[in-house]
Amino acid sequence: MNPSKNLYDFSVLHVATALSWRGGEQQVAYLVEELEKHKVRQYVLCSTGSEMEKYCISRSIPFFAFHKRSSFDLIYAKKIKDLCESNSIQLVHTHDSHAHTFAVVAALFGNKAKIIVSRRVDFQVSSGPFSKYKYNHPLIGRILCVSEKIKQITSLAVDDNLKLVTVHSGIDIERFKGKTDQGILHKEYNLPTQTKIVATIAALAPHKDFTTFVNTVEILSDKLENTLFFIIGEGAEREKIEKSIVQKSLQHKIILTGFRNDVADILPEVDLLLITSETEGLGTSILDAFACSVPVVATAAGGIPEIVIHQQTGLLADVRDGAGLAQNVLEVMNNQVLRNKLVAGALLHLNEFTKEYTATKTLREYHAVIGSAL
Repeated sequence: MNPSKNLYDFSVLHVATALSWRGGEQQVAYLVEELEKHKVRQYVLCSTGSEMEKYCISRSIPFFAFHKRSSFDLIYAKKIKDLCESNSIQLVHTHDSHAHTFAVVAALFGNKAKIIVSRRVDFQVSSGPFSKYKYNHPLIGRILCVSEKIKQITSLAVDDNLKLVTVHSGIDIERFKGKTDQGILHKEYNLPTQTKIVATIAALAPHKDFTTFVNTVEILSDKLENTLFFIIGEGAEREKIEKSIVQKSLQHKIILTGFRNDVADILPEVDLLLITSETEGLGTSILDAFACSVPVVATAAGGIPEIVIHQQTGLLADVRDGAGLAQNVLEVMNNQVLRNKLVAGALLHLNEFTKEYTATKTLREYHAVIGSAL
Protein backbone atom coordinates (compact mmCIF):
# COMPACT_ATOMS: atom_id res chain seq x y z
CA MET A 1 0.00 0.00 0.00
CA ASN A 2 1.82 3.11 -1.22
CA PRO A 3 -0.57 5.99 -1.95
CA SER A 4 0.77 9.11 -3.64
CA LYS A 5 2.51 11.61 -1.41
CA ASN A 6 -0.08 13.43 0.64
CA LEU A 7 -0.43 17.21 0.33
CA TYR A 8 -3.13 17.34 3.01
CA ASP A 9 -3.14 16.63 6.72
CA PHE A 10 -5.75 13.88 6.65
CA SER A 11 -6.47 10.52 5.06
CA VAL A 12 -9.69 8.95 3.79
CA LEU A 13 -11.11 5.45 3.81
CA HIS A 14 -13.81 5.03 1.16
CA VAL A 15 -16.18 2.22 2.09
CA ALA A 16 -18.13 0.78 -0.86
CA THR A 17 -19.64 -2.62 -0.09
CA ALA A 18 -21.76 -3.41 -3.18
CA LEU A 19 -20.79 -6.45 -5.23
CA SER A 20 -22.12 -5.04 -8.51
CA TRP A 21 -21.14 -1.95 -10.51
CA ARG A 22 -23.81 0.68 -10.99
CA GLY A 23 -24.01 4.45 -10.96
CA GLY A 24 -22.95 4.79 -7.33
CA GLU A 25 -19.82 2.72 -7.84
CA GLN A 26 -18.90 4.77 -10.91
CA GLN A 27 -19.18 7.91 -8.80
CA VAL A 28 -16.84 6.39 -6.19
CA ALA A 29 -14.34 5.63 -8.96
CA TYR A 30 -14.51 9.16 -10.35
CA LEU A 31 -14.04 10.64 -6.87
CA VAL A 32 -11.06 8.44 -6.06
CA GLU A 33 -9.41 9.29 -9.38
CA GLU A 34 -9.91 13.03 -8.91
CA LEU A 35 -8.76 13.04 -5.27
CA GLU A 36 -5.68 11.16 -6.41
CA LYS A 37 -4.83 14.16 -8.60
CA HIS A 38 -5.01 16.31 -5.44
CA LYS A 39 -2.58 13.91 -3.73
CA VAL A 40 -5.09 12.99 -1.02
CA ARG A 41 -4.01 9.91 0.92
CA GLN A 42 -6.88 7.50 0.44
CA TYR A 43 -7.82 3.85 0.53
CA VAL A 44 -10.86 1.88 -0.60
CA LEU A 45 -12.50 -0.81 1.52
CA CYS A 46 -14.70 -3.01 -0.67
CA SER A 47 -16.24 -6.48 -0.63
CA THR A 48 -14.27 -9.54 -1.68
CA GLY A 49 -15.13 -10.55 -5.24
CA SER A 50 -16.83 -7.24 -6.00
CA GLU A 51 -16.56 -5.18 -9.16
CA MET A 52 -14.99 -2.45 -7.02
CA GLU A 53 -12.20 -4.82 -6.01
CA LYS A 54 -11.54 -5.57 -9.69
CA TYR A 55 -11.51 -1.85 -10.44
CA CYS A 56 -9.02 -1.09 -7.68
CA ILE A 57 -6.71 -3.85 -8.90
CA SER A 58 -6.90 -2.61 -12.50
CA ARG A 59 -6.10 0.96 -11.48
CA SER A 60 -3.50 0.13 -8.77
CA ILE A 61 -5.61 1.96 -6.19
CA PRO A 62 -4.69 1.20 -2.55
CA PHE A 63 -7.52 -1.01 -1.27
CA PHE A 64 -8.64 -3.63 1.22
CA ALA A 65 -11.20 -6.31 0.35
CA PHE A 66 -13.25 -8.06 2.99
CA HIS A 67 -16.09 -10.57 2.80
CA LYS A 68 -19.48 -9.00 3.60
CA ARG A 69 -21.68 -11.51 5.41
CA SER A 70 -24.82 -9.44 5.90
CA SER A 71 -26.20 -5.89 6.02
CA PHE A 72 -25.29 -5.77 9.73
CA ASP A 73 -21.86 -7.37 9.78
CA LEU A 74 -20.06 -6.73 13.07
CA ILE A 75 -16.82 -8.23 11.74
CA TYR A 76 -16.87 -5.86 8.75
CA ALA A 77 -17.45 -2.95 11.15
CA LYS A 78 -14.54 -4.08 13.30
CA LYS A 79 -12.41 -4.19 10.14
CA ILE A 80 -13.12 -0.47 9.60
CA LYS A 81 -11.93 0.36 13.11
CA ASP A 82 -8.76 -1.70 12.70
CA LEU A 83 -7.93 -0.14 9.32
CA CYS A 84 -8.46 3.38 10.62
CA GLU A 85 -6.15 2.75 13.56
CA SER A 86 -3.41 0.97 11.62
CA ASN A 87 -3.40 3.52 8.76
CA SER A 88 -4.02 6.74 10.74
CA ILE A 89 -7.27 7.44 8.88
CA GLN A 90 -9.23 10.52 9.95
CA LEU A 91 -12.23 10.31 7.60
CA VAL A 92 -14.45 7.36 6.70
CA HIS A 93 -16.50 8.13 3.59
CA THR A 94 -19.39 5.69 3.21
CA HIS A 95 -20.87 5.21 -0.26
CA ASP A 96 -23.85 2.92 0.36
CA SER A 97 -26.32 2.08 3.12
CA HIS A 98 -24.45 -0.97 4.40
CA ALA A 99 -21.20 1.00 4.51
CA HIS A 100 -22.97 3.70 6.53
CA THR A 101 -24.19 1.08 9.01
CA PHE A 102 -20.74 -0.50 9.37
CA ALA A 103 -19.08 2.88 9.97
CA VAL A 104 -21.53 3.74 12.75
CA VAL A 105 -21.07 0.32 14.37
CA ALA A 106 -17.30 0.77 14.07
CA ALA A 107 -17.73 3.89 16.19
CA LEU A 108 -19.42 1.75 18.83
CA PHE A 109 -16.24 -0.36 18.83
CA GLY A 110 -14.27 2.80 19.56
CA ASN A 111 -13.37 4.12 16.12
CA LYS A 112 -12.70 7.86 16.32
CA ALA A 113 -12.64 8.78 12.60
CA LYS A 114 -15.20 11.28 11.40
CA ILE A 115 -17.84 9.90 9.04
CA ILE A 116 -18.88 11.34 5.67
CA VAL A 117 -22.07 9.79 4.26
CA SER A 118 -22.99 9.86 0.58
CA ARG A 119 -26.75 9.63 0.05
CA ARG A 120 -27.83 8.80 -3.51
CA VAL A 121 -31.38 7.42 -3.22
CA ASP A 122 -34.55 9.51 -3.21
CA PHE A 123 -36.74 7.59 -0.77
CA GLN A 124 -37.32 8.47 2.84
CA VAL A 125 -35.04 7.24 5.59
CA SER A 126 -36.66 4.54 7.70
CA SER A 127 -38.37 5.81 10.85
CA GLY A 128 -36.94 2.97 12.96
CA PRO A 129 -34.77 3.74 15.99
CA PHE A 130 -31.54 2.43 14.47
CA SER A 131 -31.99 4.51 11.31
CA LYS A 132 -32.57 7.57 13.47
CA TYR A 133 -29.39 6.78 15.41
CA LYS A 134 -27.48 5.98 12.23
CA TYR A 135 -28.23 9.33 10.58
CA ASN A 136 -27.63 11.38 13.73
CA HIS A 137 -24.49 9.77 15.09
CA PRO A 138 -22.19 12.47 16.54
CA LEU A 139 -19.23 11.35 14.41
CA ILE A 140 -21.10 12.12 11.18
CA GLY A 141 -19.61 15.35 9.87
CA ARG A 142 -21.47 15.60 6.57
CA ILE A 143 -24.20 13.86 4.62
CA LEU A 144 -23.48 14.54 0.96
CA CYS A 145 -26.69 14.39 -1.07
CA VAL A 146 -26.45 14.00 -4.83
CA SER A 147 -29.40 16.34 -5.41
CA GLU A 148 -31.40 19.02 -3.65
CA LYS A 149 -34.38 16.66 -3.72
CA ILE A 150 -32.48 14.01 -1.77
CA LYS A 151 -31.29 16.67 0.67
CA GLN A 152 -34.91 17.69 1.24
CA ILE A 153 -36.03 14.08 1.80
CA THR A 154 -33.10 13.22 4.07
CA SER A 155 -33.61 16.35 6.17
CA LEU A 156 -36.72 14.75 7.68
CA ALA A 157 -34.51 12.21 9.47
CA VAL A 158 -31.58 14.47 10.44
CA ASP A 159 -31.62 16.66 13.54
CA ASP A 160 -28.78 18.96 12.44
CA ASN A 161 -29.62 19.98 8.88
CA LEU A 162 -26.37 21.96 8.65
CA LYS A 163 -24.67 18.62 8.10
CA LEU A 164 -26.64 18.14 4.87
CA VAL A 165 -24.86 19.38 1.75
CA THR A 166 -25.77 18.93 -1.90
CA VAL A 167 -22.91 17.63 -4.01
CA HIS A 168 -24.23 16.70 -7.43
CA SER A 169 -22.85 13.63 -9.16
CA GLY A 170 -20.62 14.34 -12.13
CA ILE A 171 -19.48 12.63 -15.31
CA ASP A 172 -16.26 12.36 -17.25
CA ILE A 173 -16.88 14.68 -20.18
CA GLU A 174 -13.58 13.67 -21.79
CA ARG A 175 -14.99 10.17 -22.22
CA PHE A 176 -17.38 11.51 -24.86
CA LYS A 177 -15.17 14.00 -26.69
CA GLY A 178 -14.69 13.23 -30.33
CA LYS A 179 -17.35 10.51 -30.32
CA THR A 180 -19.45 10.36 -33.50
CA ASP A 181 -22.27 8.25 -34.85
CA GLN A 182 -20.62 5.03 -36.00
CA GLY A 183 -23.88 3.20 -36.71
CA ILE A 184 -22.93 0.42 -34.28
CA LEU A 185 -26.49 -0.49 -33.31
CA HIS A 186 -27.75 -0.19 -36.87
CA LYS A 187 -25.10 -2.65 -38.05
CA GLU A 188 -25.49 -5.01 -35.11
CA TYR A 189 -29.28 -5.25 -35.48
CA ASN A 190 -29.31 -4.96 -39.27
CA LEU A 191 -31.39 -1.77 -39.28
CA PRO A 192 -32.00 0.46 -42.31
CA THR A 193 -29.99 3.67 -42.09
CA GLN A 194 -33.18 5.77 -41.85
CA THR A 195 -34.32 3.98 -38.67
CA LYS A 196 -34.50 6.33 -35.68
CA ILE A 197 -33.52 5.10 -32.20
CA VAL A 198 -35.20 6.13 -28.95
CA ALA A 199 -33.32 4.52 -26.06
CA THR A 200 -33.18 4.24 -22.33
CA ILE A 201 -29.93 3.38 -20.56
CA ALA A 202 -30.48 1.99 -17.09
CA ALA A 203 -30.19 -1.02 -14.84
CA LEU A 204 -33.32 -3.15 -15.18
CA ALA A 205 -34.49 -2.35 -11.67
CA PRO A 206 -38.01 -1.67 -10.33
CA HIS A 207 -37.47 2.04 -9.65
CA LYS A 208 -36.63 2.65 -13.32
CA ASP A 209 -40.33 1.88 -14.04
CA PHE A 210 -40.09 -0.02 -17.31
CA THR A 211 -43.85 -0.56 -17.17
CA THR A 212 -44.22 3.10 -18.04
CA PHE A 213 -41.50 2.81 -20.69
CA VAL A 214 -43.40 -0.01 -22.41
CA ASN A 215 -46.70 1.86 -22.05
CA THR A 216 -45.13 4.92 -23.65
CA VAL A 217 -43.85 2.87 -26.57
CA GLU A 218 -47.32 1.39 -27.02
CA ILE A 219 -48.76 4.90 -27.41
CA LEU A 220 -46.00 5.86 -29.85
CA SER A 221 -45.93 2.64 -31.86
CA ASP A 222 -48.21 3.90 -34.65
CA LYS A 223 -47.22 7.57 -34.36
CA LEU A 224 -43.50 7.42 -35.09
CA GLU A 225 -42.51 5.84 -38.37
CA ASN A 226 -39.12 4.18 -38.83
CA THR A 227 -38.42 4.29 -35.08
CA LEU A 228 -37.27 1.54 -32.74
CA PHE A 229 -36.97 1.65 -28.94
CA PHE A 230 -33.90 0.24 -27.21
CA ILE A 231 -33.58 -0.77 -23.56
CA ILE A 232 -29.84 -0.77 -22.84
CA GLY A 233 -28.99 -2.42 -19.54
CA GLU A 234 -29.41 -5.59 -17.52
CA GLY A 235 -31.03 -6.54 -14.23
CA ALA A 236 -33.60 -8.50 -12.26
CA GLU A 237 -36.59 -6.96 -14.07
CA ARG A 238 -35.66 -8.38 -17.48
CA GLU A 239 -38.16 -11.27 -17.49
CA LYS A 240 -40.98 -9.00 -16.34
CA ILE A 241 -40.16 -6.48 -19.08
CA GLU A 242 -40.03 -9.19 -21.74
CA LYS A 243 -43.45 -10.50 -20.68
CA SER A 244 -44.90 -6.99 -20.85
CA ILE A 245 -43.49 -6.48 -24.34
CA VAL A 246 -45.04 -9.75 -25.55
CA GLN A 247 -48.40 -9.00 -23.91
CA LYS A 248 -48.58 -5.70 -25.80
CA SER A 249 -47.27 -7.26 -29.04
CA LEU A 250 -44.34 -4.83 -29.17
CA GLN A 251 -41.59 -7.33 -30.00
CA HIS A 252 -41.10 -5.58 -33.33
CA LYS A 253 -40.68 -2.19 -31.61
CA ILE A 254 -38.57 -2.80 -28.49
CA ILE A 255 -35.07 -4.31 -28.39
CA LEU A 256 -33.35 -5.31 -25.15
CA THR A 257 -29.60 -5.19 -25.68
CA GLY A 258 -28.46 -6.34 -22.25
CA PHE A 259 -25.53 -4.66 -20.50
CA ARG A 260 -23.07 -2.86 -22.78
CA ASN A 261 -19.69 -1.37 -22.01
CA ASP A 262 -19.64 0.76 -25.18
CA VAL A 263 -22.23 3.35 -24.15
CA ALA A 264 -19.92 6.24 -25.05
CA ASP A 265 -19.66 4.84 -28.58
CA ILE A 266 -23.36 4.11 -29.16
CA LEU A 267 -24.88 7.21 -27.54
CA PRO A 268 -24.15 9.52 -30.52
CA GLU A 269 -26.26 7.12 -32.61
CA VAL A 270 -29.31 7.60 -30.37
CA ASP A 271 -31.89 10.15 -31.52
CA LEU A 272 -33.50 10.62 -28.11
CA LEU A 273 -32.97 9.37 -24.55
CA LEU A 274 -36.20 8.43 -22.75
CA ILE A 275 -36.03 8.07 -18.96
CA THR A 276 -39.17 6.81 -17.18
CA SER A 277 -37.87 6.45 -13.61
CA GLU A 278 -40.26 6.41 -10.69
CA THR A 279 -37.50 7.44 -8.28
CA GLU A 280 -34.03 8.74 -9.14
CA GLY A 281 -31.21 10.27 -7.14
CA LEU A 282 -30.02 12.39 -10.04
CA GLY A 283 -29.68 10.42 -13.29
CA THR A 284 -26.14 10.42 -14.67
CA SER A 285 -27.19 8.64 -17.88
CA ILE A 286 -28.98 11.89 -18.68
CA LEU A 287 -25.70 13.78 -18.25
CA ASP A 288 -24.04 11.30 -20.59
CA ALA A 289 -26.72 12.09 -23.19
CA PHE A 290 -26.12 15.82 -22.72
CA ALA A 291 -22.42 15.27 -23.44
CA CYS A 292 -23.31 13.53 -26.71
CA SER A 293 -25.86 16.16 -27.81
CA VAL A 294 -28.71 13.68 -27.45
CA PRO A 295 -32.03 15.32 -26.44
CA VAL A 296 -33.74 13.98 -23.32
CA VAL A 297 -37.33 13.32 -22.32
CA ALA A 298 -37.75 12.20 -18.71
CA THR A 299 -40.03 11.96 -15.71
CA ALA A 300 -39.77 14.58 -12.96
CA ALA A 301 -38.55 11.96 -10.48
CA GLY A 302 -36.17 12.73 -7.61
CA GLY A 303 -33.29 14.94 -8.69
CA ILE A 304 -33.98 14.72 -12.43
CA PRO A 305 -35.56 18.23 -12.61
CA GLU A 306 -32.24 19.64 -11.37
CA ILE A 307 -30.61 18.56 -14.63
CA VAL A 308 -33.57 18.33 -17.00
CA ILE A 309 -35.03 21.81 -16.85
CA HIS A 310 -38.30 21.70 -18.76
CA GLN A 311 -38.13 23.42 -22.15
CA GLN A 312 -34.50 24.42 -21.51
CA THR A 313 -32.37 21.28 -21.26
CA GLY A 314 -35.03 18.66 -21.97
CA LEU A 315 -38.73 17.90 -21.56
CA LEU A 316 -40.35 16.57 -18.39
CA ALA A 317 -43.54 14.67 -17.66
CA ASP A 318 -45.05 13.44 -14.41
CA VAL A 319 -44.01 10.08 -12.98
CA ARG A 320 -45.95 7.18 -14.59
CA ASP A 321 -47.44 9.56 -17.19
CA GLY A 322 -47.01 7.51 -20.35
CA ALA A 323 -49.23 9.83 -22.39
CA GLY A 324 -47.26 12.90 -21.33
CA LEU A 325 -43.95 11.23 -22.08
CA ALA A 326 -45.21 10.12 -25.48
CA GLN A 327 -46.33 13.64 -26.35
CA ASN A 328 -42.93 15.01 -25.34
CA VAL A 329 -41.13 12.42 -27.46
CA LEU A 330 -43.26 13.39 -30.46
CA GLU A 331 -42.48 17.08 -29.92
CA VAL A 332 -38.73 16.54 -29.86
CA MET A 333 -38.65 14.04 -32.72
CA ASN A 334 -40.80 16.22 -34.97
CA ASN A 335 -39.45 19.68 -34.13
CA GLN A 336 -35.84 20.31 -35.14
CA VAL A 337 -35.84 23.85 -33.73
CA LEU A 338 -36.90 22.58 -30.30
CA ARG A 339 -34.40 19.76 -30.52
CA ASN A 340 -31.52 22.15 -31.23
CA LYS A 341 -32.60 24.45 -28.41
CA LEU A 342 -32.67 21.62 -25.86
CA VAL A 343 -29.31 20.22 -26.94
CA ALA A 344 -27.65 23.65 -26.71
CA GLY A 345 -29.15 24.31 -23.28
CA ALA A 346 -28.10 20.89 -22.01
CA LEU A 347 -24.48 21.40 -23.09
CA LEU A 348 -24.30 24.68 -21.19
CA HIS A 349 -25.89 23.16 -18.08
CA LEU A 350 -23.45 20.23 -18.16
CA ASN A 351 -20.61 22.45 -16.91
CA GLU A 352 -22.02 22.13 -13.39
CA PHE A 353 -22.00 18.32 -13.46
CA THR A 354 -18.44 17.21 -14.10
CA LYS A 355 -16.46 14.73 -12.01
CA GLU A 356 -13.88 17.46 -11.37
CA TYR A 357 -16.54 19.77 -9.94
CA THR A 358 -17.93 16.96 -7.77
CA ALA A 359 -14.50 16.15 -6.35
CA THR A 360 -13.68 19.79 -5.62
CA LYS A 361 -16.90 20.25 -3.66
CA THR A 362 -16.36 16.96 -1.80
CA LEU A 363 -12.81 17.93 -0.87
CA ARG A 364 -14.09 21.26 0.45
CA GLU A 365 -16.49 19.38 2.76
CA TYR A 366 -13.71 17.07 3.94
CA HIS A 367 -11.75 20.11 5.01
CA ALA A 368 -14.73 21.66 6.73
CA VAL A 369 -15.27 18.49 8.76
CA ILE A 370 -11.67 18.14 9.92
CA GLY A 371 -11.30 21.85 10.59
CA SER A 372 -8.84 22.62 7.78
CA ALA A 373 -9.07 25.36 5.20
CA LEU A 374 -8.41 25.17 1.50
